[in-house]
Amino acid sequence: MAHLEVDLVAADRTIWSGEASMVSAPASEGEVGILPGHTPMLAVLRAGTVRITPLQGEVVRTDVEAGFISVDENRVTVVSDSAVAGSAGR
Repeated sequence: MAHLEVDLVAADRTIWSGEASMVSAPASEGEVGILPGHTPMLAVLRAGTVRITPLQGEVVRTDVEAGFISVDENRVTVVSDSAVAGSAGR
């Protein structure tokens, strides 16, 4: 089964890293959903919540500020100036 390799990082630390089936993020032009096989993309983030659906476990929610999301060959990188991990499964 295809999956995404995801890295969610803030300026000072890695927030989450692992395999996921889906990522959604607050891009400047609107919410984006990323599934395996997504076309390459680079987008600016606005403040909001990034949601990662790991292959195992509960959904990871992290509030982010300005930053960007990059997608290329099932690798998703989310970089934010600051990020605050939220409650899983909310």
